[in-house]
Amino acid sequence: MPNAVITGASQGIGKAIAEKLIGHGFTVVVCARSKENLHKAAEEWLLQQPDAKIVVVSADLSTEAGVAQLSEVVKKTLPTVDILVNNAGTYQPGTLREEPEGILEGMIATNLYSAYRLTRKLLPMMEAAKCGHIFNMCSVASLKAYPNGGSYSISKYALLGFSDNLREELREHNIKVTSICPGATYSPSWENSGVSPERIMEVNDIADVLWNAYSLSRQALVETIVMRPALGDL
Repeated sequence: MPNAVITGASQGIGKAIAEKLIGHGFTVVVCARSKENLHKAAEEWLLQQPDAKIVVVSADLSTEAGVAQLSEVVKKTLPTVDILVNNAGTYQPGTLREEPEGILEGMIATNLYSAYRLTRKLLPMMEAAKCGHIFNMCSVASLKAYPNGGSYSISKYALLGFSDNLREELREHNIKVTSICPGATYSPSWENSGVSPERIMEVNDIADVLWNAYSLSRQALVETIVMRPALGDL
């Protein structure tokens, strides 16, 4: 049975990805800050797949202690990691000259360091198995600056750079690294925005694309995936 680790899995894109992998028979370790939301999501998945194997970890991955907590559970629970989805993230709009002190540090801690630290913790398992696929959830904000992107855009640019460097390092170990750069996707953060769900992408669109990239032959790799609403960015 294949195994996956998904961070930021209690809602939105992360939840859709976890549901997709559970449906394909994966044992999953899912992580998020909100214990309540995470357990609620797991209950929903078990209603759909009563035999699913789901391990829930509530941890703050912006901290070294939170990453260590998750990685220890993974090492004790899974023999190897076939898919690692670094999806944990946070967003706060603003301009660089006006945003409050500490915003950049917070964005980097959650959007970059969580992926960097967790990947380093789990790589020995993947290298020993000589296989695996790492998906880093970047953003169109990783590719182009936009109004009020502020420190969020900086953190996502950095995550894309991390992905590119990691990919080159891991080629010889037969471990794939894919960056996914979605545009506006309808998730809880958009529910009160006044934007119609029909205007932007669905979370299942991202989950479907991830699964398709994973399902390619061992000798094929999609390095970077850029997705936008059909009508363009907002």
